[in-house]
Amino acid sequence: MESVYGVNIEEMGMRTKHGMFSGMKLVGVGLIAASLLVPSTASSQDVAVGQATATVLTVLSVTATAPLAFGDVYQGVPKTIAKTTATAGEFTITGEADANIALYMQLPDYLATDALSGSGDDRMVIAFSTTDCNIDTTGAGDPTGFVAANGWGDQDPHNMTNAAVVGSAGTNIYLGGTVQPSVDQKAGDYEADIVLTVAYTGT
Repeated sequence: MESVYGVNIEEMGMRTKHGMFSGMKLVGVGLIAASLLVPSTASSQDVAVGQATATVLTVLSVTATAPLAFGDVYQGVPKTIAKTTATAGEFTITGEADANIALYMQLPDYLATDALSGSGDDRMVIAFSTTDCNIDTTGAGDPTGFVAANGWGDQDPHNMTNAAVVGSAGTNIYLGGTVQPSVDQKAGDYEADIVLTVAYTGT
């Protein structure tokens, strides 16, 4: 066998019956075998998917069911409509049963002729006492049959209770008031807006 730089080639390899088996090949096989014996360092993992859920409750609605109707009035003679009479003002509230609601009523200081056109040629004073409102949670829609046990009686319309709830058949607001025509009040039809704002409190 020839030598290279004094090293016998047979010493660098191994002769088999199929020929020379390179020493470098032996080294490669040894590295592969060694790598199979090294434990894997990759960690296992898992994934879970949760959910966010919500239910939107019944839409809250308020309707002006009946006006606070004073009818005919005389110059210089105040006229009062009680909250328990058939001509009391009425609002109807519907929404999620038993949900707490906050009430805010915007009340006028006067009625005016031609109020809708904005000219308001003449004005007549209107006033509301601190007990001019009833809140009925039965949904009866009858101010004359209101029973205090069925809601809240003698409420101040300027400062409505935040403890009101929506009755299963709705909630009614009954409103009374007093007009005070002057001694020279101009004849004609007078009117003004009464605005009731209702909102869920979230409880």
